Amino acid sequence: MTEHPPTVEPRRPEQPYPPADGLGTVPDWLRQPAVPPEPDRSDRWRIWLGGHSGKLLGGVAALLVLAFFGLLATGGYRAVQRWASPPTAYPTISQPAGEQAVSSASPPPAAGAFDGTPAADFPEGAAGITLPAAKRTGPFTEKQVATALAKVRKALVTGRLDRTFITSKDPDRLLRQFAPDARSNLRKDFASDAFATYATRLAPGARITKDEPRVKGRISYRATKDAQGIRILEITSNFVWAYAFRTTGGLPGDGVVVVHDTVVWSVPHPGDVRSGSDGLWIEKADSYGSNIDCAAFDKGLLDVGSPTYGGPEDPDPDAVFDPDRTLDVPDTC
Repeated sequence: MTEHPPTVEPRRPEQPYPPADGLGTVPDWLRQPAVPPEPDRSDRWRIWLGGHSGKLLGGVAALLVLAFFGLLATGGYRAVQRWASPPTAYPTISQPAGEQAVSSASPPPAAGAFDGTPAADFPEGAAGITLPAAKRTGPFTEKQVATALAKVRKALVTGRLDRTFITSKDPDRLLRQFAPDARSNLRKDFASDAFATYATRLAPGARITKDEPRVKGRISYRATKDAQGIRILEITSNFVWAYAFRTTGGLPGDGVVVVHDTVVWSVPHPGDVRSGSDGLWIEKADSYGSNIDCAAFDKGLLDVGSPTYGGPEDPDPDAVFDPDRTLDVPDTC
């Protein structure tokens, strides 16, 4: 199991509120080897699960690599295999309070890479990111809520779906969507693997197909305050992203890599912060990956794992496609 250092609680500033001239600060937390049996349909998933978990407070991000039970396989990967026993229950994620919307677009006809997997029934690309209705919430007007939701959706599309971004080494296409004061700390995430909790970058040599990723999940929001009284609109996104990679495997789902993330975004009330802090921030992010190349994933990069067969009993490998599945899963990478 790969271990990462614990989250460090950043020092809070002595002056959390804007001075009389209107120039204020945002608290630091807000910057933040036997002959295997012949495989059949039940053998279609060779799942490497690894995860990232980070609390992005003040730009200090730390990752927990998470996953299912596993068996050491070729190249140091670990595999989990569905066996003949029926699925059993698995823990689910707790839903946040507040207004929310769930992916509702009709999926396109299943074709190619996603056939035989739950992702075949997911909406295609950005169509899977449905925003809840914007309503006046606490001190935030309907227009402010709508603007904040649009910022989050744009960041999700760029960070997880934009092919120019996910194949590039330059994070600016995403970072410029955040509040100016948030960018320098977020940039540090891209010097490590911390960014993987909220953004996708392909490993060198990894090739995805022309298929649009499939997306399923929800977005919710609420008005709240930090411990020092800064009013914020807190927006929580919880999505499963399924990517189709080119592979030599011949079974359904061989090339499908799944990432499940939950991100808590924050937008401070403009009346409480200076102009450079007005905009989008990330407060917290967690994720795990399935059917991955573990060596690449340990660097925050995405590639498909090598097919293998056999392994311990897996209650339900299709559960990795469920956005209601908890992100608190064991590590096998």
